[in-house]
Amino acid sequence: MKKFALSALVAAMSVAGAVHAGVTDEDILKDQMTVEDVVSNGMGLRGQRYSPMDKINTGTVKDMRPVWAFSFGGEKQRGQESQPMIKDGVMYVTASYSRVFAIDTKTGEELWEYNARLPDGIMPCCDVINRGVALYDNLVIFGTLDAKLVALDAKTGKVKWKKKVEDYKAGYSITAAPIVVKGKVITGVSGGEFGIVGKVEAYDAKTGKLAWSRPTVEGHMGYIWKDGKKMENGISGGEAGKTWPGDLWKSGGAATWLGGTYDPDVDLLFFGTGNPAPWNSHLRPGDNLFSSSRLAIDPDTGKIVWHFQTTPHDGWDYDGVNELISFDYQEGGKTVKAAATADRNGFMYVLNREDGGFIRGFPFVDKITWAKGLDPKTGRPIYDEAFRPGNPADSADGKKGKSVVAIPSFLGGKNWMPIAYSQDTELFYVPSNEWAMDIWNEPTAYKKGAAYLGAGFTIKPMNDEYIGVLRAMDPKTGKEIWRHTNYAPLWGGVLATKGNLVFFGTPEGYLKGLNAKTGEVEYEFNTGSGIVGSPVTWEQDGEQYLSVVSGWGGAVPLWGGEVAKRVKHLNQGGTVWTFKLPKS
Repeated sequence: MKKFALSALVAAMSVAGAVHAGVTDEDILKDQMTVEDVVSNGMGLRGQRYSPMDKINTGTVKDMRPVWAFSFGGEKQRGQESQPMIKDGVMYVTASYSRVFAIDTKTGEELWEYNARLPDGIMPCCDVINRGVALYDNLVIFGTLDAKLVALDAKTGKVKWKKKVEDYKAGYSITAAPIVVKGKVITGVSGGEFGIVGKVEAYDAKTGKLAWSRPTVEGHMGYIWKDGKKMENGISGGEAGKTWPGDLWKSGGAATWLGGTYDPDVDLLFFGTGNPAPWNSHLRPGDNLFSSSRLAIDPDTGKIVWHFQTTPHDGWDYDGVNELISFDYQEGGKTVKAAATADRNGFMYVLNREDGGFIRGFPFVDKITWAKGLDPKTGRPIYDEAFRPGNPADSADGKKGKSVVAIPSFLGGKNWMPIAYSQDTELFYVPSNEWAMDIWNEPTAYKKGAAYLGAGFTIKPMNDEYIGVLRAMDPKTGKEIWRHTNYAPLWGGVLATKGNLVFFGTPEGYLKGLNAKTGEVEYEFNTGSGIVGSPVTWEQDGEQYLSVVSGWGGAVPLWGGEVAKRVKHLNQGGTVWTFKLPKS
């Protein structure tokens, strides 16, 4: 074992790219427009997932071919939702079960591997996934399924610091990639199905010292640390119980399980929050702030600057965690500082990112039953109460409320899988799904570390021919410009490039490249297992590379009901595939 560790260290040190100057705040802020590396989740803190590279384009992409494939190995082949990071010839990528790998980007050889020692009692709701690392200085930082933040030495993979973010025995975990803003590593937490209390926290990226903590359920106290002293920093929402009945705010959910984005123009973090707990909405009348919302948070203090709630009094598990992407557009001769998000509830929203004001909203799926539309002034949903699951107390035996057919299903018009925004076409590329659910409410009570749902459900496809739909959406008009359908659900992220291409993967294993303007298929390659990760691209030695992680898993085969039967034959896996054009 010692011999292996020493040889791995020597190999890492012998690769020129393994010894780098370290990632700075400036590197992260400029990430989107610097092509030689990828040092932030979303290929830029705004999360646009757009690259200005165009060597791989609609004219050349047909010649793109794999140059190496790296296997994560072992028996842990499920749910590979990571986005790779690249710095100075080294790729840093996470795998299922809280593993991290450093890989030579020229050869595909492993430089080092880190395996978190996970306890037996972890409670991830939606597979044992991890969505990636953060890079800062000479550190590789990621979250674990037992709710820890771990910082590794980028050269060796050895632990530099480790912090407990929350108690995994209470249902907490971390699955999202953290982000680094102004020297702070910022993370959310998972666990909304266990009655946890969501929060966003900031730690000093170099030392791991806690800087501030902001709960995302109304009534809980925030804290800030100054000169090593813990100080109260205001109650989230001002007071307890304004939009919650009784003490339900104490186990209110609103998990921040997808992580966040940041816009330097307005100096705000944007984090989404998950469902209120429990799912049975009849137990908690009120808007249940700040669940199913987008929050703008001051990165220096952790204070909530504004909020926008997409599904007040959520009764369908329409988490509001989906990423809020900053972008500018021209209207009436003025620049609008906007941000867009495609929500699980089936509506896409365009907000003013300075104050959270509602600009417009529109469906991005073919059918929505739970709401008749959005209020044109506020964006608040206009509910169709006939499609809210019934109250169990109204039933003869009090055990099961009226079942309804709700569209979209709780897995969402769009779930976690990141959208992309092209600065060339000014379109958003949205991986979406067309599915419905039978859903009903049941009695429940909170118990620490136990499932806290109060609902039952069955998910079913709406079409025989397809479930997944990649859509090109115009955020200024709400119109769908084109669509590309897929038999299985789409569950991976999207990449847009200046080469007029949009890349994404399918559960059937295909990496696809579509024409960004027309949706025409320009490229496809089968990786051998379903793709639920997010592709990235970068330049090395004058050549454009593209990488994506392949490995089927995630929430669909675990929660998918009738849909899970459609994908049960798909093979698990765990491989990083890397492509480029042949040298001329």
